[in-house]
Amino acid sequence: MFQEQDSPREERSSVVVENSVNKNLYKVTLELLKVIPMLLAFCDALHTILDLCGVDAPALSYFGGISFLTLAFLYLISFVFRFCVYHRMFLHYVLVNNIISTLEFTVGLPVNFLGLCCIFSINLCIFAFLILYFYRREKLCYR
Repeated sequence: MFQEQDSPREERSSVVVENSVNKNLYKVTLELLKVIPMLLAFCDALHTILDLCGVDAPALSYFGGISFLTLAFLYLISFVFRFCVYHRMFLHYVLVNNIISTLEFTVGLPVNFLGLCCIFSINLCIFAFLILYFYRREKLCYR
């Protein structure tokens, strides 16, 4: 019939536990948001390579396929959480790769199969170099 009131000490300890859970959840969310663009770029590169080789991988499309709206959302998140250029480079790669793929699918680029392979390979090499450059620059800045 009567409810016991929590002591002020118990209330403070529950607030501390709640704050630490929120901080841990925030840290985990940030780490996941940093890793997701890397996974998407890897899946996109793998899907492009398999597609050019004639291998259909629908499971890879479902897992790593990304639309322009989702990409815009990831860009927005990267600016809200102030990610560095290194983490955004993966999103840039996916964006450029999707633009090339969309142009090829809708308009049709005036290149043969070998030219298309070269375009995707050059795109991958340029962004791999830029990602390594910004990664190295970031590591040197924090020493």
